[in-house]
Amino acid sequence: MSNPETLVVHHLEYSRSHRVLWLLEEMGRSYEVKRYPRNASWLAPKELREVHPLGKSPVLTLNDQTLAESGAILESLVEENPDCGLGIAPGESGRSDYLYWLHYAEGSLMPLMVMTVVFRKIPQGKMPFFIRPIARMISQKAVETFLRPQVTTHLKVLNDWLGGRDWLAGDKLTAADIQMSFPLEAAASRFGLNDYPAIQRYLERLRARPAYQRALEKGGPMTPA
Repeated sequence: MSNPETLVVHHLEYSRSHRVLWLLEEMGRSYEVKRYPRNASWLAPKELREVHPLGKSPVLTLNDQTLAESGAILESLVEENPDCGLGIAPGESGRSDYLYWLHYAEGSLMPLMVMTVVFRKIPQGKMPFFIRPIARMISQKAVETFLRPQVTTHLKVLNDWLGGRDWLAGDKLTAADIQMSFPLEAAASRFGLNDYPAIQRYLERLRARPAYQRALEKGGPMTPA
């Protein structure tokens, strides 16, 4: 990507694309932000389909190139800019941890966060009033007996991993940390992190990064207040 002035981040509010803004801020790259509000159903607006056929965010465009999926975007940007210091190259210490956490964020932890939102929204949908208490009961049962135990397992493992570390891989911030930020913000919002002090301290370190703050200024908060 040789023309940074034409780099455009298609950013959906309250979404994963905050991570792309944050990475670019850490790299010191010039870019434009095109913001998209969520619709009444809390989904991306149809205008995003004009950028990418799935109509999802984040999407990165540069001239005639279009790149989707936050993990792919982060990995591509880091590989194309190896001097940014946000990756761990093959053969370097911490490489396997870097790859694991970079892909774990969306492959393992984030699906649980998405499922939690889906189940909690079910009772809010249109249905006969006498069905709503049943829908609410089923939804709560799914979250408490299926999702919460899995989330607890994941957060315990991550808390143990971070117990003696500042960062997920190696001794520096990497794209893996940036990728992990969104599911952890979601976990903090939906389940709380009081039982996971190492994760709380880690999340505070991420939020304190000046580049993280600049990304918030340009793209808005990651989750609703």
